[in-house]
Amino acid sequence: MATAAYNPDTRDPHTIPDFNNDLLSPEPVLYLPPLLSSLPQHLSGNSASANPQLQPIFTETCLPDIDPASLSLHRALHHFKPLSPNYADTPYAEAFNWADLRLPLGEEREWYCVVFRSKRKAGSDGISLYDADKLAHEEAIRNGGLILYWYGLPNKVSGTNLATCIWQSRKHALAANSGPHHIKAMRLAASAYEIYSLERYRLQKSLGEEGVTIKPFVGSECGW
Repeated sequence: MATAAYNPDTRDPHTIPDFNNDLLSPEPVLYLPPLLSSLPQHLSGNSASANPQLQPIFTETCLPDIDPASLSLHRALHHFKPLSPNYADTPYAEAFNWADLRLPLGEEREWYCVVFRSKRKAGSDGISLYDADKLAHEEAIRNGGLILYWYGLPNKVSGTNLATCIWQSRKHALAANSGPHHIKAMRLAASAYEIYSLERYRLQKSLGEEGVTIKPFVGSECGW
């Protein structure tokens, strides 16, 4: 049976509404701004990108805390972006500009990444799923640990999509899984997606190096 083409007029839970009208363009949208969790109120605020065309988006909800190395990562992720319009079908380590991220030489840390690859069912309730996803996202930020939630745009031909979260630790991610809004969002996703798979990775920064590496997550813990 032939697969129906993705309808760009259907609101998707991973679509950022009204992003400079780019969502109305017939051309593929490659750059989407990273959606970064706002920093704790005691910090000086969210720094802007040097490139006005690559401005991140910040959440209204603030993180309760963040460690120094994660703060450096947060700043580096202002420039986070996919490298190809086909990122949804690309290995995670090759899908984004990890090589462009630079952190202080004296810091050493690892973070936990979760990848969501999906394809929506035709006729599914995008509005309810979007609202549930937004509440689950805000819930996760309040509980702590969520640095970035990058929303993908479904491929206009295949409908496949990739979204990703970067956490201060795996413990933070597991704690978020038990939140009531997260549970509701997962129940809706189970009926709204034709394909929905999870991948887990370890984002690592070694002492004496500026760059980061991405490896599949193996083990019981990651981060704190």
